[in-house]
Amino acid sequence: MEVDPGSRIVYSICRQIFPAFSLLQPGFISRKQERFAMAARRVVVFPSSAELGPVLAELVSSRAGKAIASRGRFTLGLSGGSLVSMLSKELPALPNLDCSKWVVGFCDERLVPSNDPESTYGLYKNQLFTKINIPETAILSIDSSLPVNECAEDYARKLKEVFPGNDKPVFDMLLLGMGPDGHTCSLFPGHPLLEETARIVAPISDSPKPPPQRVTMTLPVVNSARCVVFVSTGGSKAPMLKEVLEGREGPAFPAARVLPTEGELFWLIDGPAAADLTITVEKPGSGARL
Repeated sequence: MEVDPGSRIVYSICRQIFPAFSLLQPGFISRKQERFAMAARRVVVFPSSAELGPVLAELVSSRAGKAIASRGRFTLGLSGGSLVSMLSKELPALPNLDCSKWVVGFCDERLVPSNDPESTYGLYKNQLFTKINIPETAILSIDSSLPVNECAEDYARKLKEVFPGNDKPVFDMLLLGMGPDGHTCSLFPGHPLLEETARIVAPISDSPKPPPQRVTMTLPVVNSARCVVFVSTGGSKAPMLKEVLEGREGPAFPAARVLPTEGELFWLIDGPAAADLTITVEKPGSGARL
């Protein structure tokens, strides 16, 4: 039986994420299974990060409005890297942005003081939080004075207080990045934390990327979110992005294992990062909204 390239890609992705797919042959993936695998993910390509940033900000604002209308608040998980400068520029530029009912946490954090340049919380505090009207009590940061294991436990307790009655936090939106090695949050390829199912926040003391001590949300929490948005820019990400989005032989990279069980999944990427992709992508026009 001749197998079309699209089915091979879907088979490869599903086999990495769902072990049962390893029992199937590529040609025997049903159209229903294909639609399930691909419908949950939107890959949106922009010419450059300059066009991507405003659309990201509008997406955050839109989902915030819907969450507040439905549940009275908007819960957002932030990541570091280029997202800090992008959000710090684009969110305050939105007209009439009201963050008074936002609750903000961090998808992962380095165990450093908040005034350290490596602190994700510190970067957002200096570059974004002073520009928007988010209550200080609604920002959930780690206690970096604690040892890493206790810090993770303390942060898990803070999240449970904000999400009472839930087995795990269900964020309205998580904003994620992807490293050149395919990691996301502080979940690295081949690391045992990828298989963590009991804890909602886990410590890591041997991060392959410095600093070595961090705390991170685990995959069950990430995949419980109502909306997950990856932002990936730059040509250096192109080879890894192809493997994450189109599949590869061997274990799935951490970013490829992010597949919300009931939520939306967006990949917002720029042209250079998308250079190696062969899958069908969206290319919105100027001023588009997602």
